[in-house]
Amino acid sequence: MPEAADAPDRDVVVVGGGPSGTGAAIFTARYGLDTVVYDRGNAALARAAFVENYPGFPGGIDPETLTALLHDHLDAAGATRVADLVESVERDGEQFRVETADGETVTARSVVAAAWYDASYLQPLDDGGMFETEEHHGEEREQLDRDFPNADGSTAVEGLYVAAPTEQRNAQAITAAGHGAHVARTLLQDRREAEGLAGEVAPVYDWLRPESEFSGDWAERERWREWFENELGDTDADEAEIDRLRERYIDRAFDTARSPAEIERLRYEGHRRLAGHLDTEAVLDAVDNSEIEAYLDGR
Repeated sequence: MPEAADAPDRDVVVVGGGPSGTGAAIFTARYGLDTVVYDRGNAALARAAFVENYPGFPGGIDPETLTALLHDHLDAAGATRVADLVESVERDGEQFRVETADGETVTARSVVAAAWYDASYLQPLDDGGMFETEEHHGEEREQLDRDFPNADGSTAVEGLYVAAPTEQRNAQAITAAGHGAHVARTLLQDRREAEGLAGEVAPVYDWLRPESEFSGDWAERERWREWFENELGDTDADEAEIDRLRERYIDRAFDTARSPAEIERLRYEGHRRLAGHLDTEAVLDAVDNSEIEAYLDGR
């Protein structure tokens, strides 16, 4: 289907590149949506001395390295990261117009608010009820009403999702990252439902599977077609569109299969990319000399 003349510049604009914004952008970019992340604000993570409760780092992780890992993950997922501050988001027909401090203007179909420190850039969208006055360190200021977004991040403004600021979901880096991913899955499910998917085939599950999972009956497309028909909820899509959506769903399912060799390659690449962010001396200190010698002997 050809794009409309007024098609937006981006599928998704994410405002804020901390754990919330990164958690959201990784999911939308990996799904294939053209995603840009604007990140030049007062990041809460940078104010931490050290992070000791982020799963996967039993010895803790310094904020600088964690931030570098978040940025690297955005790059790997295919999101565009821009060091700029969003000043305003307003409605432009059926899309959004986003203006930045550096004078850039970009249109987007969806916006994910993920900047914990300030949501004033959303004020052009406010028709009453989006903001409230609160006291902060003895000063009164307008702040996004914590009840404005739903628990899943959706809002009354179609296409606008809020990952931050929210009530108690941004207080810890790991909570913020998980909530950002949850909000992105809401966005993706909304898009899929708008296409005609419904029921249990509408949610997005971003995972890879060993090719052994596609064996027996599940190695056959007919088994997947049967499952799709059973799980598809009520939809307004016509029969031809359902056929198209079903075959695309099955294609995407089979695309997640990975052979043992591919899994080993992914494992190695994942370790290598992580190691690129670690202190060389600390890595060498953690490795027993006998392990190094055994590796060199068997190489």
